[in-house]
Amino acid sequence: MNRPVAQTHLSQLAELLAWMDEAPERRALAPEARTPEGLWWEVLAGEDEKAWVWLEAGRVQGYGALVPFWDGAALEGPIVRAGNGRALLEHLVRKARQEGYPTLYAFPEAHNRAARRLLEEVGFSAQHTTYFYTIGRTDLSYPVPPGYKIERAEPCDPAVYRDLYSRAEDGWSLRLHWTDEELRQHFLGAEVELFMAFHTDRNGKPVGMVELELDDTQAEIAYIGVVPEARGKGLGRALLGAAAGWAFSNPQIGSLQVRAHDHEKAAQALYKQLGFREASAVVTYALELF
Repeated sequence: MNRPVAQTHLSQLAELLAWMDEAPERRALAPEARTPEGLWWEVLAGEDEKAWVWLEAGRVQGYGALVPFWDGAALEGPIVRAGNGRALLEHLVRKARQEGYPTLYAFPEAHNRAARRLLEEVGFSAQHTTYFYTIGRTDLSYPVPPGYKIERAEPCDPAVYRDLYSRAEDGWSLRLHWTDEELRQHFLGAEVELFMAFHTDRNGKPVGMVELELDDTQAEIAYIGVVPEARGKGLGRALLGAAAGWAFSNPQIGSLQVRAHDHEKAAQALYKQLGFREASAVVTYALELF
């Protein structure tokens, strides 16, 4: 049966998430926390998140939640160890409709055939696959092409960032919806760095950028992009090298992660050539609710 997540479920929910972590064929978007205390703050104290568990004989055997995302909501899960996974998923879809979300997204691991099958049975459609690659501490430096320079952008000017993002990006428009204050806050902490590339003999407008996110031991390229007229010169490669150099200047950072969508064949080939290994692949699903 479906029940809203309560404090009494948190220990078993932590166990369910640990079970999910053990194999790629079980993984889907899920809370970051893996302790009852962390789950309390992330799942129960979060104002926007609405979460449910599936109970079998009083035990937590499934989990799903709705989190605001883009123009709709993202689905955490479905994570199903036993019981009626379809009933849990259909419950989440009904709740999303009741909340008025126009679109519901889901992000299972590509190997998670069970979750993907459930999603497709209730009408979700696969949109694209995102591949994640990782590499250990490596010198990825690359010369900046003649006529260009790369600088660390601090502080971030929201207007400049938004203009560059709109000129360089051809699909993922999420950041264009962020307010000036949201952009400032995003780049305010030490865990996010932004580097921009400029043409040295023109009007000073940036032509490329790379966003770097850092935690205690790992760094991730959250976004890298170059405007169409500056592509094909090695500028994206130089931006990657600049971000990697900054990340690995911290001796605590042991690895760097990058991502590429399935249509970005050149980026995938470059990462493999540089020694990155594929760590995971996530399929984006969407269901139009209205």
